[in-house]
Amino acid sequence: MIPHIQSMWSPNPRSVAKSSNMKSSSTKHRHLSAVVVLLAMAVTGMAAASELVADVWKDPYCGCCKVWVDHLKEAGITVRVFNTGNTGARARLGIPAKLGSCHTAKINGYVIEGHVPAADIQRLLREKPKAVGLAVPGMPLGSPGMDGPVYGNRVMAYDVLLVQADGSTSVYQSYPGSQ
Repeated sequence: MIPHIQSMWSPNPRSVAKSSNMKSSSTKHRHLSAVVVLLAMAVTGMAAASELVADVWKDPYCGCCKVWVDHLKEAGITVRVFNTGNTGARARLGIPAKLGSCHTAKINGYVIEGHVPAADIQRLLREKPKAVGLAVPGMPLGSPGMDGPVYGNRVMAYDVLLVQADGSTSVYQSYPGSQ
């Protein structure tokens, strides 16, 4: 064969090796890309699965409810607000009127009534007791949403109550007041 035609018909060993390395490198790159995509999907899926979402029913003009919602958000809880009042939601979700406050929430199957601290909600979700949820009846000064300079920095003693399906309660957490 003629040398320049021979090079067209028979591959140069150096170009075969180069082509093979490029293919190997390209395959490795695709596998690495696939692993990165799968890891990203797994992490995103875990974040979505662990995301806490609270549905909150409140009066649209209640300032302390807005501050309590902000308190939940600061604790990493996503909040969907329904500015329709909370009396109907409270009754529908099984919280007795005597335990009422100005807002009602539902999170992961539990009902939260009133100014319950986010730490107690997170504890409830970790412990998963058989209960309707938690309540802080009334609007005690010093509880989340009822705290700060606007309330003279006063802190009343109050209890977070664990509410059972029959309406009975037990103290879940106590908070002391200040003088």
